[in-house]
Amino acid sequence: MKHIVSVSLGTSRRDHKAEAELLGEKFIIERRGVNGDTRKAKAILEELDGKVDAIGLGGLDVYLYSKHGRYALREGLDLLNTLKKTPAVDGSGLKNTLEAEVIKAVAKDPRFPLKGKNVLMVSAMDRFGMAEAFVEAGAEMIFGDLIFSMGQDKPIKTLAELAEQADMYLPEISKLPLAFIYPMGKRQDEPSKNKFPQYYEWADYIAGDFHYIRKYLPPEIKGKVIITNTVTPANIEDLKSRGASYIITTTPNFSGRSFGTNVLEAVFVSILDKPWEETKPEEYLELIKRLDLKPRIEKLN
Repeated sequence: MKHIVSVSLGTSRRDHKAEAELLGEKFIIERRGVNGDTRKAKAILEELDGKVDAIGLGGLDVYLYSKHGRYALREGLDLLNTLKKTPAVDGSGLKNTLEAEVIKAVAKDPRFPLKGKNVLMVSAMDRFGMAEAFVEAGAEMIFGDLIFSMGQDKPIKTLAELAEQADMYLPEISKLPLAFIYPMGKRQDEPSKNKFPQYYEWADYIAGDFHYIRKYLPPEIKGKVIITNTVTPANIEDLKSRGASYIITTTPNFSGRSFGTNVLEAVFVSILDKPWEETKPEEYLELIKRLDLKPRIEKLN
């Protein structure tokens, strides 16, 4: 039985453990949150190194992408380099493969027409593959990276502009502490702030990282479709109470919970049994096909 652990800078209240069988092999999959404490995260990584089959780094990105390249976040890279034996991933490989495939699958579902629809993608520099798939499907886009990560009322509307802004900002952003960029620890449990409601009102679909979606989520989002990654039953109830019509998660459901892309990518790396740096997108796509991974779609209202 293989053991996969996600060490997350997020709140420990979202911790979860499940068993699954994939391609005839059994897995124990768990998440350990450290409430934003990077020193504790490093200590857990050192403890697990060489004792589990693969590790996912959650609640952070090691790499952010633009169309022209990738940028390593200094603090994320420092955590990744803590590990000497056990392979570790941040989910970025799957964000650029699995999530693009999910959007293509959603676009073929008659319940979710994307062509000509308004899509608010709260963050795209951490999931460029999803952004490209929405554009290819004909959606009208607002990329909210500057809005939701930096609090600037500056919507980005094209992939070209997204790439331009990424090349402008990411070299400096990569040097900042992770807490400046992403809500971690107790900040993930803070009530949503009703800020920038005009972008939520404009959107038919709200997509991207759940913590960024929730950050400024209005009390009412009647009829909206949410496309995201990691959600708990409490998150789903919250979205339902606000009037969302559907929740679509890009990762499968294990024991009532969809884990993050970092967890699933860690599973993939353990199945492929090769270093993350040597793993190719085509290998991920082949595993997605073999596992017949489909988006989780749940009607809320």
